[in-house]
Amino acid sequence: MYVISDLQLHSRFSRTVSPKMTIVTIASWAKRKGIGVVATGDWTHPMWFREIERDLEEMGNGLLRLKPQMNSSSFMDHRKQQLQKTMNHEPQADQSEPLTENDPYFLLATEVSCIYSQGGRVRRVHTLIWVPSIDSARKISQEMTKRGYNVMSDGRPIIGLTSIQVAELVFGIEPKALIIPAHAWTPWFSVYGSLGGFDSIEEAFGPYAKHIYAVETGLSSNPTMNWRIKELDTRAIVSFSDAHSGPKLGREATVFDLEALSYDTIYQAIVHSPSKQRTDNRIAYTIEFYPEEGKYHYTGHRTCQIRQTPEETRNKGTTCPACGKPLTVGVMHRVDDLAGRTEEEVGVIEVTPKDATIKAKMFGSTMFPDRPPFIMLVPLSEIIAEAVGSPVTSPRVQMPYTRLVDTVGSEFTLLLHADLSRVAKVAGERVAFGIDRVRQGKLSIDPGYDGVFGVVKIWNDGESGIAESGKEQLSLLE
Repeated sequence: MYVISDLQLHSRFSRTVSPKMTIVTIASWAKRKGIGVVATGDWTHPMWFREIERDLEEMGNGLLRLKPQMNSSSFMDHRKQQLQKTMNHEPQADQSEPLTENDPYFLLATEVSCIYSQGGRVRRVHTLIWVPSIDSARKISQEMTKRGYNVMSDGRPIIGLTSIQVAELVFGIEPKALIIPAHAWTPWFSVYGSLGGFDSIEEAFGPYAKHIYAVETGLSSNPTMNWRIKELDTRAIVSFSDAHSGPKLGREATVFDLEALSYDTIYQAIVHSPSKQRTDNRIAYTIEFYPEEGKYHYTGHRTCQIRQTPEETRNKGTTCPACGKPLTVGVMHRVDDLAGRTEEEVGVIEVTPKDATIKAKMFGSTMFPDRPPFIMLVPLSEIIAEAVGSPVTSPRVQMPYTRLVDTVGSEFTLLLHADLSRVAKVAGERVAFGIDRVRQGKLSIDPGYDGVFGVVKIWNDGESGIAESGKEQLSLLE
């Protein structure tokens, strides 16, 4: 079975996160997106942990689901009223939508921020921790508290443990845990980050490096960039949203092909992903944000509006030419610094999806034909927003989004599988044409840098947005 997963997000107890990020909201948005397994997020936070215990139940397979009483109309109405009190113009999934057997499963996933000194440098590494039981999550959180770390301070707590000490603590309590470096290339807070990271996983995790089976790409990198790193040849590449609000779920995702849905099968798929060993559980492909749209893709200085490609940085250096301060070294340049091979050697090619219903382009590698391929997408609300010329949160965007999801299918169904003639009938030809362009990768991109998100444009300036050619337009709506 194919299962779309998003296993990195945050609750409302984390900084800069929407106050609407409750268990019910996460479940509702996951269902709307087409996500089958979603992270709980933030289980180290005692108040969020209580809500996990209150709202979810363990299913005996290492995953959790909403408790049956969560489906009662009185409860859902109460929840909807609570959420409406904190409205801040964020688009909402229908909180009163009845829950069914197709509702998402939850995986106990959290993120910790490790800030410490090693080798004469300050290190800042964000790390994902997945566990298969509430009991294991409770024990790990309690042990962090015993060691003096204030897990109440934030959903993603800052702790003084080194990456080695985190691994020692977690694996000592739960041997079946998974520890995955989060957004592995972000300059400020990641294992490979130019400003707070390391040059290798071995350097960061020491004797536990052999138990680090995957890295998470982050928004500013994709599998192609990570395939250039030789120490990742034996590790899986996964992608998740790091969502701070419901609508951001699924902007990146990992699709598993599993014999049955459980923590164990997901564990096996990640542990055995890069190997040629035959397994019935595997990563089928990842769904990627355009890395150029990430806010740290290129090197630059936001204040002075200086942005440099890796080649320009090699020629000009990492000092801002306008003010003389250090530039923030971007992900693309950092990958170049640590890469053991070029992109040409990786040999990125278009490949045929094993799922014949997928209509978007999929990419793999000639060097690594057995590694999971990937698809590049743009969120549906962003496609609609550009098609109609309105902000993502406006009713002009949210109304067609809701109609499409309610009548055609989940967001991932619309982006990957749906017949575009149906999309056109519900939301208009311009939206349908936009989805087709995203599927084919016919976009223009202005890369991000130093905290400034890049801009992906479906239509170039002056284009009508509808194919000029009648032949192209007819083929779109066949």
